[in-house]
Formats: sequence, structure tokens, C-alpha cells
Amino acid sequence: MNRLYENELIYGRLLTVEEPHLVARYNKALGAFGLAPTKLRSFDIDRTGFSPQIAEELGDEHYLDPNQVNRRFIILTPSQIDLPVVHTAFSNTSELIYEFMSKNARSINAITIRDVIYGEIEEHVARVEDIEDLLSIGQVEFKVLSAEDLLGKAAELGRLSDRLKQEPDAWRDDGLLKRMVELAKETGDIRDNALVPDQVIFRHDAYWTSHFGGVYVFADRDTTTVIADRNAPGFRRSRPWQVSYLSLDDKERIYRFLAETGRIELPRASWVERSGFLEHRATLALADLIRRTEPERDFSKADQVWLQTWMHRHADRVNRDGRYPFFNAALREIRQLGQLKMAELSPAQRLMVVRANPAHADAWLVNRLLSDYAPFDFLMRYVFNKQGFYRDYETYPEPWRAHVVETLKTTYLKDKRALRRLLFGLD
Repeated sequence: MNRLYENELIYGRLLTVEEPHLVARYNKALGAFGLAPTKLRSFDIDRTGFSPQIAEELGDEHYLDPNQVNRRFIILTPSQIDLPVVHTAFSNTSELIYEFMSKNARSINAITIRDVIYGEIEEHVARVEDIEDLLSIGQVEFKVLSAEDLLGKAAELGRLSDRLKQEPDAWRDDGLLKRMVELAKETGDIRDNALVPDQVIFRHDAYWTSHFGGVYVFADRDTTTVIADRNAPGFRRSRPWQVSYLSLDDKERIYRFLAETGRIELPRASWVERSGFLEHRATLALADLIRRTEPERDFSKADQVWLQTWMHRHADRVNRDGRYPFFNAALREIRQLGQLKMAELSPAQRLMVVRANPAHADAWLVNRLLSDYAPFDFLMRYVFNKQGFYRDYETYPEPWRAHVVETLKTTYLKDKRALRRLLFGLD
């Protein structure tokens, strides 16, 4: 993984914490979680406060996610909102933290001037033992604390202020007035400096989770759809009138679900020709075949001419593999007819020529799911399914790792938004 780290393809764009007072605040949060303080003078954190260096120091990559449910968070600065989330069991953790920080920006700005915010994203499930436990999580609540108890003191000051307004003789209570002055010295004027978060409850709808080898949950108005390994505990066991269960290997039903719910864009000339999506897929499918055929092949000089030459020399192998000819035939048909005859394709082929509908709220999650059915497209895996990409990367031979990293550097990292917009229609 060193090559990935050096090229900011893993743990990239994190925030470095090195100021002594911030390190001390982080340690207070660790202590509140019952964890040993860090001895590091400098470390990096993501949006949730997770640090790969501290995970290594503690020997526990789940130190903020001990049961892979009820995720912990540590907020040292409002600027964490712009960071990625690099370690999580739920794909929507990043979105939930972003919503929490956005909705409560005023209080987070005020508190982190003098204190650290920490707590849990409480999901009312202590441990996930089957799929029903996942489905019982309809919403999450942020349980928020601060090391110096500024939140508690602000809440107390608010209650005393209400008493002062509502009880006619409260102003005669010297003890009450003295306590209010003491609290105000620490919290400031809570009328201007709101310290208590305004919104702490958020919906928990569509997501992927790492439990049971990977589970996708999609929520629609009248039904919930679960896509998982058919051997996952609880699969097809509960609420069949309300929950639709699809096996990960049932490509036909998965395609039909995605198409019928408007979650995918069918291959039409209007976006296929403009995006270069099928050309991109064809090139990566061919490169994948070459690296499987010649694991030690150096791809540093593999330009288009070299690829064409390799194809001509190994035409039988290319045809047996079938992917490169398929993508090219699909592209020709779209150019001639404006669309692809999906009914004539196998379920596996259908899932390789569609992309998520960019206008659908679940677009990122759908692209993550689709990447499972085209693992040779390492770029899509990296953009939408980093856990899957890192798992794949561990199996690559060294020359292919070098090629993958170089490709990601010169394409995706060069202009992430432009590439996402071109290939997937997403900002």
C-alpha cells in the first residue's frame, strides 16, 4: 500500500493535527471513549476524526467503530467538513457527518474555538447480527458531548435563563444569578453564540454496509430492497410483504430492479457517445486480459499502437474472453440505432453497459453496486468503491499495480470533477 499512500490514493486529503492544544483535545476525546491517549505529536484525521496513524498506534483500525455500528466521531475543527471519510462500515457515514456539520455549523464553530466535540452516531442497535438488525435502523441520532462540557453548561444556562424569564421572583435568587454569571463566563452569550446543536436526528435510507460480506439497502416509498449474499443471516427471513431480497449473484433481478426504479441510465447515444464510457470500458477490459495473460508485463509503454498489436497477435484469446469485442459491438449498435437492444444481452452484459442515473439520489450508491459487476474497471472501483478497490489492489502483481496508480494519477487525480462528469454525469 506504500505506493498508494505516496500518491495520495489512500488516506489522501486528510487534515494534519500537530498543534499541541488540538492534540490534547483529541486525547480528551480518546479518554472519554476509554482509549489510551496518543503519544504522537502529529497525525492526520478524516471528516469523522479517524486517524490512520492512531489506528496503527492502537493496533485497532476500528477504534472509532468498535462494533461497526454506532460510529464514534471526534470534531476538532469545522474544516473537517471538507475532508473525506476513509474508514467506515456504512457508506453513508460521510453523508451523515456532512449533514450534521452543515445543519449545526454555528454551534460547531463556537464550541471548537475552545473545546472538542465527540460522541456517537447512535443507531439504537448495539450489534448487527442479521439483516433485520440493519433494517431496524430507520434513523440515527447524534449523541454529542464536549470535553469541557460546554454543551452541558450551555444547556444549563439556557434552562436558568428560561426560569429567569418565566418565574416572577427568580431575579431575587442570588444563587441563580451567580450561577448564570459563572456559566456565561465559559459559554459566552448563548443568544448570539448558539452552542447546542439544532438538529441531531437524520434519516438512514440507502446505503452499503460491510456486514455479512457487503449488503446494499435501497429505500423506496412502499418497499425496501436488500441486495446481499443469499447466505447472509436473515436473508429472506423477515417482512417479505415489505422487504424485497435480491441475491448478489442474481444479475437479472438486480438489473430489472435498477431499471424499473429509474436508478440507471440505459445505453443511449445521447450520453454514451459524449462520455466515452464504452470506449473506456473496452480499453480497461483489454488491459485486464493482457495482465491476466502476462502478469509480469510492463505497461509503462502500452500505448494504443502497442495494444492493437497485442490484440492482433492474440485474436483468439481476445475473442474467447469476449469483453473487448462486446463493448465495440455495443458501441457500433448505439451509433447505428441510437440505443442498445438490452433484451438480446445477458444479465451480466446489461450491468456492464449501464451507469447510475445522475439525477437519482442514490447515484453514487448505484455506481458502487455496478462496480461489483465490472471489477476490471479499476477507475470506477476507485471512485465509488474504495474498499473494493483496495481489496483488488492487494491481489495485483507489481507491474499492474504500477500501471493502475499511474493511470489514476494522470486521469482521476488530475481533475476529479471533470472525469466524474464526463464518464458518469456526476458532479
